Amino acid sequence: MKIPFSPPYIDESVINEVVDSLKSGWITTGPKVKALEAEIMKLTGAQAALAVNSWTSGAILMLRWFGVGPNDEVIIPAYTYCATAMATMWAGAKVVMVDSQEDLNISVEAIRKAITPRTKAIIPVDIAGFPCDYDAIMALVKEPEIKSMFSPDNDIQQKLGRILVLNDSAHSLGASYKGHRGGTQTDINIFSLHAVKNVTTAEGGIICFNLPEPFDNEQLYKEMRLMTLNCQTKDAFTKSQAGGWRYDIVGKGMKVNMADVNAAIGLAQIRQYGHLLEERKRIYNLYDEAFSKEPWAILPPSNKDGFETSYHVYALRIRGISESQRDAIINEIARHEVAVNVHFVPLPMLTYYRQLGYKIEDYPQAYCNYAHEISLPVYPQLDDEKVRFVIKTVIDAYNTVTNTK
Repeated sequence: MKIPFSPPYIDESVINEVVDSLKSGWITTGPKVKALEAEIMKLTGAQAALAVNSWTSGAILMLRWFGVGPNDEVIIPAYTYCATAMATMWAGAKVVMVDSQEDLNISVEAIRKAITPRTKAIIPVDIAGFPCDYDAIMALVKEPEIKSMFSPDNDIQQKLGRILVLNDSAHSLGASYKGHRGGTQTDINIFSLHAVKNVTTAEGGIICFNLPEPFDNEQLYKEMRLMTLNCQTKDAFTKSQAGGWRYDIVGKGMKVNMADVNAAIGLAQIRQYGHLLEERKRIYNLYDEAFSKEPWAILPPSNKDGFETSYHVYALRIRGISESQRDAIINEIARHEVAVNVHFVPLPMLTYYRQLGYKIEDYPQAYCNYAHEISLPVYPQLDDEKVRFVIKTVIDAYNTVTNTK
């Protein structure tokens, strides 16, 4: 039985929505993008939501808006995908990496120790879709002692008066935090809509704006939408109308808008996301039921203390093995045509960051999480029989590599 890791969910409703976009004669930014943004706002409760062409470009856009640049620092977990760091670097700031907790997410105490007068932003990451402790993070940046360290360099930073919290929610669309959907717990929240995510637009991202007063999030949406279109005063649709050719460029913008033909995929998916999320939860529950019986299995956090995952991937960890044994287990699983993954190789272990001087020895929990982790597939097309085959394959692979049973 061949099991891929994360194929996109494409049913007739998705195909019909894309065909509708193609037949409309308008395939770049237009009505379907606006409809997708509205659906994200409905799902999350965000005050405004802006579609862009990737999580990374959305993060660069917002860091630039906040005025992050040379001589500034942005705190991120060492245990994340490279985009978290790349966005910071393209904004011109220094990446400050900190260690994780046993639940895979960033350590709040590690954040506290890393804050300096140069810290302008913190980017927590919801690993595998499980929310970080946002009450603790937001309380931290609002502490009088921490706020007194903040050194604003422009009017926007002065207006906020503290460190910006920009949540990397690439994995966590549909997650819940203390009774509320994820997307409203921090100043800026960015979801990924990449091909392997719970909802996809092939490539894409969504920025959710939740800045406190006196910021006007709807007005900020309009400003950032302009920014995504090279700061051009008319979008392509408006320009294409009879007599509407004249436009102006009013700032240093970027070209990072989402196209309607992409938005159509995500629009069809998000309209049935309640069902799709339940299907992901079904798979999680089957994994939990099976692996809870294995003394070597460390189950990923899914629903505790008011935090509920988006059920993006099943980040299984295996107790008492080495990194090389973990790799051997993956190879054994692959031999049976089951595709698994690892989330993530910590940044200091990657050549580029290692050459910049980051050392994995400084992040022991991040390494421990990585060395024992195998991400199992979770997607609606996996029926119970296929899930049981994955479970059996993983257990058999563990037994083979560790010479047990």
